[in-house]
Amino acid sequence: MITVLKFGGTSVGSAEAIVRSAKIIAGSEGGRVVVVSAMSGVTNHLIQFLETGNDRTDDAVSVLVKKHMDVANELLSGKLLNSFTEEFDDRIDTLRSLLNDREARFDPYFRDNISSQGERLSTLLLSHVLRSAGRESVALTSEEAGIYATGPPGLGTADLDRTSAGLMMNVRPLISRNVIPIITGFYGRNEDNKPLTFGRGGSDYSGAVVANALDADCLEIWTDVDGFMSADPRIVPEAIMIDEMNFGEAAELAYFGAKVLHPRTIEPVRMKHIPLKVRNSFRPDRPGTLIHNLRAPKNEMLRSVAMKADLSIITVSSSEIAYRPRMVARIIEKIADAGVILYAISTSLSTIALLVHNLDVKETLRHLNRLDPVDIERIDVKSNMALICAVGDDLLRRCGVSAEIFGAVHEADANVELISEGASDVSLNFVVPTDKAVAVVRSLHNKFVGE
Repeated sequence: MITVLKFGGTSVGSAEAIVRSAKIIAGSEGGRVVVVSAMSGVTNHLIQFLETGNDRTDDAVSVLVKKHMDVANELLSGKLLNSFTEEFDDRIDTLRSLLNDREARFDPYFRDNISSQGERLSTLLLSHVLRSAGRESVALTSEEAGIYATGPPGLGTADLDRTSAGLMMNVRPLISRNVIPIITGFYGRNEDNKPLTFGRGGSDYSGAVVANALDADCLEIWTDVDGFMSADPRIVPEAIMIDEMNFGEAAELAYFGAKVLHPRTIEPVRMKHIPLKVRNSFRPDRPGTLIHNLRAPKNEMLRSVAMKADLSIITVSSSEIAYRPRMVARIIEKIADAGVILYAISTSLSTIALLVHNLDVKETLRHLNRLDPVDIERIDVKSNMALICAVGDDLLRRCGVSAEIFGAVHEADANVELISEGASDVSLNFVVPTDKAVAVVRSLHNKFVGE
């Protein structure tokens, strides 16, 4: 039996948190593989350094040295502390050299390289803490483990076949010897052996990739929440824990607002029907949420309601666009060129409406304005929008479900600005003004979940 355990930044963010996570790992049965994020705040610190153009490298590095060495000095001693310090210093020297290398900054993967350095430090620390507790453990970078990635800088996707071969060669022998590998999350190596990150929050995805590659029996995502809930408890105080759900429901909630795990985490484990558990490392006695390939036993119409705010609807008008498929393709292509995520698309005879994040509006318009003005009548933007995601097992196969949901929206005195229906059997997504979003979530929860 092989269990992959992934620990987020808050779960390794302090000496106390690391000790707690180490106990969870040591107490797990069977073969264990651990994937770790950087200590909380470290990745943001590195990215902020890059974005500000600050040349005070020593100041930036000293913050990381203090953060990690303070914990090491508290938890380690003797030969283990010396071993950690020696390896830690080597990795810090590598980071310092990278930051001081002016030519390296022109490499398109330079940002990926720097932003992934925190994981190289946290894995080393957790591995030594496990060793201090009497467990054999080794820290592996993604390169050493054999995690491969493809794609543009900052938006990597795991090459699952090559990663499977790499982990079978480099990681599985360690498991067979009862050694616990601690692997860096967040990135893989591309064909040129350069670090390629999976996007912010991508360590969850890394855990799923490792589970897929090793044909694991279970993936456990250890974070700072108890699991998925029926709504954000900050909005709906009476929200309840969801004991179990299927992959489709979890994927929709993760993508459309529930900040429990990274949306990309689901697919690698769904491909091989590997159960996923979301657990709270600060409250390991809680069972968390089990996510699997089977239908959940309960039969509520709605399982959960999530919202994503700070969105805008961009409407492109063009004469009889519905009869001009190439025109639609060119519009979508411009969005792709901008590297913008589309949260919903809706079309009519002469318009196509696109839902994007507020921060992406300017870049989206810049690319859309490159279209031939003869083809475009006008482009409109409607800001201050929020996407509501109502999730339930086989939701859209229930007769009259949309009428019931929109009845609750009406009770919240909200107007629906855009609807996305039919793309998924487990969710109904629609857009309302931001100032009505909280009322809509509460209305839906009270009517269909909290009854």
